[in-house]
Amino acid sequence: MPYCDLAAMIKRFGEEELIQLTDRDNLGSVDTTVLDAAIGDADAEIDGYLVGRYVLPLAIVPPALELKACDISRYYLYEDHPPETVKSRYDNAVKWLGMVARGSVKLVQQTGVTAETTGDAVQVTSPTQIFTDTSLENF
Repeated sequence: MPYCDLAAMIKRFGEEELIQLTDRDNLGSVDTTVLDAAIGDADAEIDGYLVGRYVLPLAIVPPALELKACDISRYYLYEDHPPETVKSRYDNAVKWLGMVARGSVKLVQQTGVTAETTGDAVQVTSPTQIFTDTSLENF
């Protein structure tokens, strides 16, 4: 499940900007193939930060994560020459994701519940114990 979609991108940045960034064939509309590629790239980057701390895929995308996904997707749409505000929003998103990965920021769903984490506990499994106090009693 993507962290953002066309509707979220239009809500945040407007349809006109998305047309300018994606319409490579001059059809006058958002090219969803181009947009989906940028969103996919953003999702892959985000997953790299979340994979060690959260169970993926997330059941519900928290609003703060959707915002960061939109900022990262927009940055990818600009390719080689993003404006300073787009680059700054991207840098802030990456910094925020780093804090999420370290655990200093938690993903909170709209209900106020923290997203399910993988936990910080170490789990160890081993074979059944062969030598016990009872089995060594006569030695």
